[in-house]
Amino acid sequence: MRITVLGAGSWGTTVASVLTRRDHESLIWARNPATAEEINAKHTNERYLAGFPLPARLRATADLAEAAAHAELLVVGVPTGAFRDTLQEVRPDLHPWIPVVSLSKGLERDSLLRMTEVIKDVLPGHPAAALTGPNLAKEIMAGMAAATVIATEDRTVATAIQQVFRRGLLRVYTNHDVIGCEVGGALKNVVAIATGIAQGLGVGDNTRAGVISRGLAELTTLAVAMGGEPSTLAGLAGMGDLVATCISPHSRNRHVGEQLGRGRTLEEILAEMGQVAEGVKTVHAAVRLADRHGLAMPITRTIHRVVTGDITAIRAYDGLLRSHPAGHESEPG
Repeated sequence: MRITVLGAGSWGTTVASVLTRRDHESLIWARNPATAEEINAKHTNERYLAGFPLPARLRATADLAEAAAHAELLVVGVPTGAFRDTLQEVRPDLHPWIPVVSLSKGLERDSLLRMTEVIKDVLPGHPAAALTGPNLAKEIMAGMAAATVIATEDRTVATAIQQVFRRGLLRVYTNHDVIGCEVGGALKNVVAIATGIAQGLGVGDNTRAGVISRGLAELTTLAVAMGGEPSTLAGLAGMGDLVATCISPHSRNRHVGEQLGRGRTLEEILAEMGQVAEGVKTVHAAVRLADRHGLAMPITRTIHRVVTGDITAIRAYDGLLRSHPAGHESEPG
């Protein structure tokens, strides 16, 4: 199958590599022509995956029209802030009816839409799916075992995409609960910032475990309020992705939180990273969704205050776990 992956960041490049090794004719689109040239000439992407050789058969282009016309399956791994614009640009050159898979974990800031909803809005008629789960790019590139989820309402499409992605130690599951899978993938980045702050402040593993657990309760509550199923958030797209993102030193969102906990400003952290930490953007949409559904979501709201500069990371942790009286553990908050 001819597959195009839009976005040559760490995860887009990893997925393109997996698909190439699965004997698909994969083409990756890089916004930076120098990145495309490096992938083609040196079979590396040193900025995002330093030390990991890429398959010699993987081709890259900086021509978005060429990338779109190539695709029998389109995989979109650009940051959520560029997601809609990128789809609008590929639309004229895209073959009709081909499935579109989102790799991007977040929410559109203004519309509050999930990425599969953006796909349906911009590319009506194309089956939309999301690939999500605890998938740290460098571990998959290193050949370590991992599990992921293809989420789409159409189970026939889900099974077909499952066969495309499955390879070696990458175990691919399907799930019809797209809402639950996408909300879990988006909100875990916010909780990872909170957990990272705990790491930076050195407040202890008990505190981090408490934040992760109550963070899972928050994202489950929001997913269910939006129409998702609670069991989804106990699986790979919820708890699995949350744990990986909160504990891994490879996690960008955890890194942002850790640096905030050490007293650095958000601006200098993001400038130094040179990469997108989706939780910083997602938290704005998450708070608006919490307001829409009348949900407390204290961890999310606290991280929003930190990100907007209303409070410091230290002040956030002074009251994060005791901002209001605790009720039954099954209740949100």
